[in-house]
Amino acid sequence: MFKSALNPDRQFVPLSIAVIAVSDTRTLETDTGGALLKSLLEADGHRCAARVVVRDDVQQIRNAVQGFVANPDVDVVLTTGGTGFSGRDVTPEAIEPLFDKRMEGFSVLFHQYSATTVGTSSLQSRATAGLIGTTFVFCLPGSRGACRDAWEGILTHQLDYRHSPCNFVELMPRLDER
Repeated sequence: MFKSALNPDRQFVPLSIAVIAVSDTRTLETDTGGALLKSLLEADGHRCAARVVVRDDVQQIRNAVQGFVANPDVDVVLTTGGTGFSGRDVTPEAIEPLFDKRMEGFSVLFHQYSATTVGTSSLQSRATAGLIGTTFVFCLPGSRGACRDAWEGILTHQLDYRHSPCNFVELMPRLDER
């Protein structure tokens, strides 16, 4: 199995990350998934640009994501919630049409990692990710466990400039090349 490594010749580059919880029932005070993501990203040295809750509504989700994508001070958007199979789960439907480039491997890696913690229940997630303009967007399930799996298994490494052999941070200056 691959072991990630930190390159000691590189300095950490803090990112500005917005967290959007998608829920019809949660508030900022009761959103445990978004709160966990905020604490994990800040513990790693990143800055939480904002943390909001929006309803399970395609247009509200899109508006929130597009607002953060339009903000040049936001590098990454994390959504949590709305990736399941219930009738109200519409986060992938809201976000995937906005992707300029879809990150197929994120879903694969998320499910591989998640299966080590929740087994076949990982199938109940439609986690997805992609690039909108020059902003990375990751759509995660709403549970604390899934948020922890995504952060600790994937995002902490790919959002760290020191991670070798490669990471998303080193690509950021080149994302708008044409």
